[in-house]
Amino acid sequence: MATMTISREARRKTARPSGKAPAQRQSGPLAAAQELCRNKGIALTESRRRVLEILAAEGRPLGAYEMIERVGQATGKRPAPISIYRALDFLLENALIHRLASRNAYLACGHGHGHADPVVFLICEICGEVVEATSQALTGDLAALTEKSHFSPRARVMEIAGRCRVCATA
Repeated sequence: MATMTISREARRKTARPSGKAPAQRQSGPLAAAQELCRNKGIALTESRRRVLEILAAEGRPLGAYEMIERVGQATGKRPAPISIYRALDFLLENALIHRLASRNAYLACGHGHGHADPVVFLICEICGEVVEATSQALTGDLAALTEKSHFSPRARVMEIAGRCRVCATA
């Protein structure tokens, strides 16, 4: 089973705070967002960019109201909740972030999986670490299951709660 994961530390390494000169070969969530917007001819507005940058830099899931606080700290002005929700909706619709339903929180996706690939989040109940993983075997099994059931999935996201390696041995 081939698995690709990205931890909280890896997400932080790929973040690029606004106002900094971009690298020639940028990678991570912001580069993915810029490429997607360029390819689709849509705007990565300052608000959308800021929300994505904050999520990528934080490296952990944040709720919408935490995002409001972070944006307020970054800009000196508290944004209206609707502007944050609009930015989050855009980023979700374009698969640039994920929503963890169990926590009603969002995190940046810098992991490079396909738009239709099933994603599994391994969530540590002790320290809050979130590992994002995909599996070719899981992709095939879910495709067979949905086809057999004549079901057309909108999203393929699973959340598994437990203890990470560090917390399990503590």
